[in-house]
Amino acid sequence: MSHDAASGDRRGPDTASVPGPDPAPGAADAGHGSAPIVRAQGLTKTHHGEGAPVHAVRGVDLTVRPGEFVAVTGPSGAGKSTLLHLIGGLQRPDSGKLWLDGQRVDEYREARWAVLRRRSIGVVFQFFNLVSNLTVADNVELPALLAGASPKAARESRAELLAELGLEGREKSMPGELSGGEQQRVALARALVNHPALLLADEPAGSLDSKGTREVLRLLSRFHQRGQTILMVTHDARMASAADRVISFFDGRIADDAQLGGGHRGPAGGVSGVLELKE
Repeated sequence: MSHDAASGDRRGPDTASVPGPDPAPGAADAGHGSAPIVRAQGLTKTHHGEGAPVHAVRGVDLTVRPGEFVAVTGPSGAGKSTLLHLIGGLQRPDSGKLWLDGQRVDEYREARWAVLRRRSIGVVFQFFNLVSNLTVADNVELPALLAGASPKAARESRAELLAELGLEGREKSMPGELSGGEQQRVALARALVNHPALLLADEPAGSLDSKGTREVLRLLSRFHQRGQTILMVTHDARMASAADRVISFFDGRIADDAQLGGGHRGPAGGVSGVLELKE
């Protein structure tokens, strides 16, 4: 994760700096071999609307280490998407602390979160969130350009990703001309174009049919096998079984945290059986 994006005084102006980061508790836990990419401590978030307050996240502690594929499952309304949004800086916690790659980020302002997401965090949403009046090529290249890549480098990264995702020849298409599965593949390319340290996926197959779900599973598994760290929210057991660690989330809290595949933490997961599912 870029230290340029994450250095600085959390309470001062966005351009200020301090001598060093606030270390994450447990960042050098014995026996794990690597510092966590995500470390949350006591995160809370309450939504206030017309009715009674909704306690979406209630004092959550969470660690995600490099190379893990973690699925957060639970029923609708359990608070799992809110948790993902807190980790990605899309919402702010009411209390608690959050470190990304050893940098304390829970008090970052929006401008600094925007820079951090461009450089170090890729986000995939259920409804794709593509820019409807931009072509496929422009949707994928835009994050790279915003992160400071040259037009040539952005084009090269876009071409490589679209080819790998089976979207060659669709560069000039508009999002509305694509199927749901194709739109999600474009969204995945956009999320990965800057080679983020962390990929956040919020119900990435929630709007897709069985074929589209299998496509997304294959792609997530492929990038995970190459070392991509993934934190995914899903209510779909098929999607969760592609991960190598599954967290059950209920009523704003972690109810269970289990390793799949006999406790194996490496890239190989249980996706092969999932991909054999029939229509």
